[in-house]
Amino acid sequence: MIALNRRTRIYVCKEVTDMRASYDSLYSRVKEQLKLDPYSGHLFLFVNRTRTSCKVLYYDGTGFVILQKRLDRGNFSRVNPRYDEEVILTEAEFGLFFEGSNLEKRFIDSPIARKNIQKKVFLKKRELQETVVTI
Repeated sequence: MIALNRRTRIYVCKEVTDMRASYDSLYSRVKEQLKLDPYSGHLFLFVNRTRTSCKVLYYDGTGFVILQKRLDRGNFSRVNPRYDEEVILTEAEFGLFFEGSNLEKRFIDSPIARKNIQKKVFLKKRELQETVVTI
């Protein structure tokens, strides 16, 4: 059983993964591509090219565990490979992802991005008001 707590992170590999991959190849992907420690107790999520299957690698303190799911219908949410930062899901987001929910906007409409957009809109409005007053 996978016990998640607030400190457990779920890292997503942005690269496509062959679902024939097993413990050793997923372990090496965590080390080489994500540049993280597979023994950390965090979860590492891998998705195939068609986004119909995913695998999760997890170290429970006694050995590695692989959790795998293949959707009957639909696809797993797409993770933008051009998203600059590492992709870390919360426990709730992971649950939604694992059910096949769409999380694509999570990487586009983050609260920080929304705040920056609102700030730019506010500054533009203020700038327009100042030009109207000076005319």
